[in-house]
Amino acid sequence: MTAKPIGSYRWRIVALLFFATVINYIDRNVLSFTMIDENFKKEMLGLPVDQPLTAAANATFKEQMGYVDSAFKLMYALGFLLIGWLIDKIGTKKGYSLGIFVWSVAGVLTAFIGSIGQLRFARGLLGLGEASNFPAAIKTVSEWFPKKERSLANGIFNAGTNVGVILTALTIPALTLAFGWRASFLITGALGFILLVFWWFLYSRPEENKKLSPEELAYIHSDPAEIMPDRIPWIKMLSYRQTWALMVGKFMADPIWWFYLTWLPDFFNSNDALDQKLDLKTIGVPFLIIYLVSDVGSVFFGWVSSKFMQMGWSLNKARKVTMLICAVCVVPIFFASLTNSVYVAVAIISLAASAHQGWSANLYTFGSDLFPKSMVASATGIGGMAGAIGGTLFAAASGLIIARFGYVPLFTIASVAYLLALGIIQLILPRLEPVKR
Repeated sequence: MTAKPIGSYRWRIVALLFFATVINYIDRNVLSFTMIDENFKKEMLGLPVDQPLTAAANATFKEQMGYVDSAFKLMYALGFLLIGWLIDKIGTKKGYSLGIFVWSVAGVLTAFIGSIGQLRFARGLLGLGEASNFPAAIKTVSEWFPKKERSLANGIFNAGTNVGVILTALTIPALTLAFGWRASFLITGALGFILLVFWWFLYSRPEENKKLSPEELAYIHSDPAEIMPDRIPWIKMLSYRQTWALMVGKFMADPIWWFYLTWLPDFFNSNDALDQKLDLKTIGVPFLIIYLVSDVGSVFFGWVSSKFMQMGWSLNKARKVTMLICAVCVVPIFFASLTNSVYVAVAIISLAASAHQGWSANLYTFGSDLFPKSMVASATGIGGMAGAIGGTLFAAASGLIIARFGYVPLFTIASVAYLLALGIIQLILPRLEPVKR
């Protein structure tokens, strides 16, 4: 007797998460490209439009942008903590809707700012709202997928981060040149309100979805029943080694990714080591390459981990071996700050960014692998908070380091961060296994 097909509706949910993540990253990365626009720099520094930018003014701008980036990440950290708890409390649909609304308001608001101080406020509000994306998405994956498919599902929606950056790189320079930097923030901020409508009317839990077949619902719930209670007190989660393993992985890797997002446009625009500089007219294609390759890494390394498990490997071995491969692929990144070839720099950064996305696709599964479904968003929020704290500290130092020493120290830190993080994770949690009472 032929078994009934399982169905594939769950992958439509991943597609929805993918497009939500695309818009999340478009709104996040508009600033990275507008910050190389001279008119934007002058307005933020309070300089007349006809006054040339001096080296001292550029250095001051970079330092100030480091503090602006810190404001985003500080509120992102706070948002992770609050929104993870809130999503577990009121549900994914309502919690994520609130986050989308807040970040969209912040995106539009940025179009009307006129100083560094106002920019810090708008970016802080953006960080608060954008913190909802990953707790909501990872909790959704835990509700819609069995464990053996989660790393692939996470890899697919996480690929939206790269597509978001690609679309930003291809459109924002042209929008800025044609209509000014304010139009870039206004148009991209409005995208979030469109997303909010789609999310509200399309999303529901599997048990409530009338389009889901009984066979697919049974497959989604095919993992052994969880033996943990439905609710773990938030403070008690900090007593688990699993929580600290997730926090270490995020604290040490997230700052590197955010460094790429914020500073790569400036790296290609002003790094003296390169034999040619990229501007708003020429920067799009290199970023298309970097983040297309990153997309491949996100999906590929998510697939690799799932494939290892299908081959009979334990969850512990599959996740950690995949993360080790990713960590090794990041090591050459330090050479990108030393080469004088734009093409070599793009190739090395592409490999590192791809490996980071593979690392993230597997690290994201820690929340759903190690904690009961009712606490996935909270666990992800705590991990995200740790990543954002690391990102805040790294961002605060980045502007100063770049202005005074260039990019070499930061790329050197990036090259060893992942291997060090994996070593600490192994010490904290030799075996990946769910929390026990």
